[in-house]
Amino acid sequence: MNKEYNPYQNMLRVLDDAAIKLGLQKNDYITLRFPERQLVVSVPVVMDDGHTEVFEGYRVQHSSTRGPCKGGIRFHPDSNIDEVKALAAWMTWKCAVVNIPYGGAKGGIKVDPAKLTENELRKMVRRYTAMILPVLGPEKDIPAPDVNTDAKIMAWIMDTFSMIKGYAVPAVVTGKPLEIGGSLGRNEATGRGVMFTLLNLLEKINCDPKNMTVAVQGFGNVGSVTAKLIQKQGCKIVGIGDAFCALYKKTGINIEAAIKYAAENGKSLAGYQEDDIEIITNDELLALDVDVLCPAALENQINGDNADRIRAKIIVEAANGPTAKEADEVLDIKGTKIVPDILANAGGVVVSYFEWVQNQESFMWDEDYINNNLKKIMKKSFDDIWKIHIEKNVSMRMAAYILALDRVVRAKRLRGVFP
Repeated sequence: MNKEYNPYQNMLRVLDDAAIKLGLQKNDYITLRFPERQLVVSVPVVMDDGHTEVFEGYRVQHSSTRGPCKGGIRFHPDSNIDEVKALAAWMTWKCAVVNIPYGGAKGGIKVDPAKLTENELRKMVRRYTAMILPVLGPEKDIPAPDVNTDAKIMAWIMDTFSMIKGYAVPAVVTGKPLEIGGSLGRNEATGRGVMFTLLNLLEKINCDPKNMTVAVQGFGNVGSVTAKLIQKQGCKIVGIGDAFCALYKKTGINIEAAIKYAAENGKSLAGYQEDDIEIITNDELLALDVDVLCPAALENQINGDNADRIRAKIIVEAANGPTAKEADEVLDIKGTKIVPDILANAGGVVVSYFEWVQNQESFMWDEDYINNNLKKIMKKSFDDIWKIHIEKNVSMRMAAYILALDRVVRAKRLRGVFP
């Protein structure tokens, strides 16, 4: 990540633009320019060799105006408070876009989890949970998986919280294993939401998925599931990449085979082979001459340095904040249609909401019911944004921010400022 890039400042610039378009005064939304709560914690871990390592952890709650705070936890060596603040704010807008009763939060630890043993990882997760426990709870703040975290991590967080409380509290996290209150459909929910969003866009612009070529940057849970599901809809996936390598094949890559290979090789695509497949750079992957580009890695991947080289006609943001504002402006001039992250990847938080509701009700829904309701919510949210996009002649990102900001500001007006 570019060290000079500040994702929170990037978020604020888009927010201010949306507020102007809505005709808001600074007083109407000034509280939303600041997170409600920022917690920075030290996470000491006795490593397997006996020495103690101290990691820095974060939990930021951006807004609880529309309900409990909701957002993932990521483990990454480049994690910092500004990144987590931005991610928390994006969660506020994302929850408002899909109109579920949550505000935004996010957490992180500055660590490369690949360098820890399972024992060290478990101890770090449990200590981090204990350190942020005062701000957690089903009615306060509900974490979920994000970059380099998964259902197993959520199980440890849920168990730690429950042990301290003295009783099982499954609703304190989402994205858990099914055996302890997880939801059917949650693992594929973000990628499925991206797929629904792409199909909704293609329907609006009268394009057949079978005629679309696609490149997917990032091949973790979101990127791999996105690639698999949109390939099943007929799209040709010609480019994929992860932190280790990027691959191109003009006639289309076998995504199921690539997923199986990565699962068996340390979650890495390095060394994957097919006939006529080429190894390319990440920069070349982003610049492929394709119909659709799905950035599904980290933020600031499309920026002022490479925006002019992006040739995709459509960008569907499967990652959080992958496009810097400077790049937005360049791509807008080029006529690139960008479906923003706060809509495109909202499937995860929608099904997290379903999981939380099931936990509160002590009831389990079937997968068809979950996927059908996800499809319905993603379609309604897309249509709401598309209407603003057309009527106000603004980008889809700006339309999404206008919709989200309007909903949060209306709620804030009704609640007022305490005391």
